[in-house]
Amino acid sequence: MNSAICDLLDIEFPLIAFSHCRDVVVEVSKAGGFGVLGAARYNASTLEKELSWIDEHIDGKPYGVDLIAPTSMAGTEPIQPTKKIKKQVPQEYFDFASGILERHDIDSTDVYVTDFDSNSFLTQDGAASIIDVAFGHPIKLIANALGVPPPYMIDLGKEKGVLTAALIGTREHAIKQVEAGVNIVVASGTEAGGHCGDVSTLVLIPEVCSVLKDSGVPVLAAGGIVTGGQMAACMAMGAAGVWTGSVWLTCAESDTPPVLKEKMLQASSRETVRSRSRTGKHSRQLRSPWTDAWESNAAPKPLAMPLQSQVTENPLAKVTKLAEIGHEGARQLSTSWVGQGVGLMSSTQSAKAIVYEFMQDYLVASERLRASLTE
Repeated sequence: MNSAICDLLDIEFPLIAFSHCRDVVVEVSKAGGFGVLGAARYNASTLEKELSWIDEHIDGKPYGVDLIAPTSMAGTEPIQPTKKIKKQVPQEYFDFASGILERHDIDSTDVYVTDFDSNSFLTQDGAASIIDVAFGHPIKLIANALGVPPPYMIDLGKEKGVLTAALIGTREHAIKQVEAGVNIVVASGTEAGGHCGDVSTLVLIPEVCSVLKDSGVPVLAAGGIVTGGQMAACMAMGAAGVWTGSVWLTCAESDTPPVLKEKMLQASSRETVRSRSRTGKHSRQLRSPWTDAWESNAAPKPLAMPLQSQVTENPLAKVTKLAEIGHEGARQLSTSWVGQGVGLMSSTQSAKAIVYEFMQDYLVASERLRASLTE
C-alpha cells in the first residue's frame, strides 16, 4: 500500500495495533499490520520474557514497544520507594475507595496490605531499564505514551535505527514532539481509551497534519478508530495510517478478562467516561458504579500521578479477580480502559480476521469516495 508508514515500518497495511497481549501483537504483524506491545505493566525482567516470546513466534515480522515515561510526575524526583509515595496519599482517599467496595459486598480490609508498585516505569531509572530491554530486541518502533520521549530513548533510537513515536492530544504537543526529534506522531483524539486529551479525532487529525505538513514527520490517527471506514476517513484527512487499541481488547487472542469482554461487547459508545480518577491524568474508561462514585460530588479530587494509582489499582485488581469467580458486586464495579469505539465492537473475532476486515472496509470506503467523484 502506498503509505509513508508502510515504507518506514516495512508493512503491507498501515494499521498499528497497540496491545498489552503478546499474542495480539504477533497475529497482527503476521497478518500484514504492525503490532505494538504495551509495556506499562511490565518490569524489565517480565518485558524481557514477553519480547523473547514475540521474537520466537512472529516469523521475523516487524513489531514495536510502547511504554510510559512521563515528563512531569508528583513525588518521584528523586526516586522514592513505593511506601514513601503511598504515605503522601491522605487517608480519606483510601477510605473512599474502600467504601465503594464495601457498598458492593466486597471486603476491603486486605486491599492495601500490599503496595502497588508504580516505580517500574514512572521514574527515570525505571523507564531507562525498560528502554534498555526493548532495544535489546529487534524492534522497529518504540513509542512513548505520555509526553516527550526522554532524550535517552530518542538517542538510542537514532543509534540503533529504531523509529521513535509519541502520542499527543493537541497541535502544540505535536510541534514539541517534532522539535524533540520523534519520527512519527500519533495524534490521539478524546475518543481514545486510556490516557487522552479533550479534542475530537475528527478535528485533531487535520489540525495536526496541517501544522506538520512541511516537517516530513508522518501522522498516525488514533481515538475511537475500530473500522476500516474510519481509517479511510482519517487518511483522507492526511493521516498516513492509524493507531488502534480498543478494538483488540475483545479479540479472541486478547487476555482481557471474560467479564470485561462481555461488558465491552454489550456497551454503547456513550458508556465510557473520561476521568482523572484512575491514574491522576485524564483517561477514558468503561463506565461502572466505580467510575460513577469517583465522578460524584462526594468523591475527593483525584491526586496527581502516581499518587492516585496508589488508591485505585489494588481495589480494581481485587474487583477483577472477584468478578471472574462470579461475585455480582465485583461484576458491576469492573471497568477497564476502552475508547468510545466500543459501541462498534459487537462480536469476538480473531486478530487476523479484524486486520482483514479493516482492509476490506478500507477498500469499500475508498471506492465510495471514488464513486462520489464520477458522473
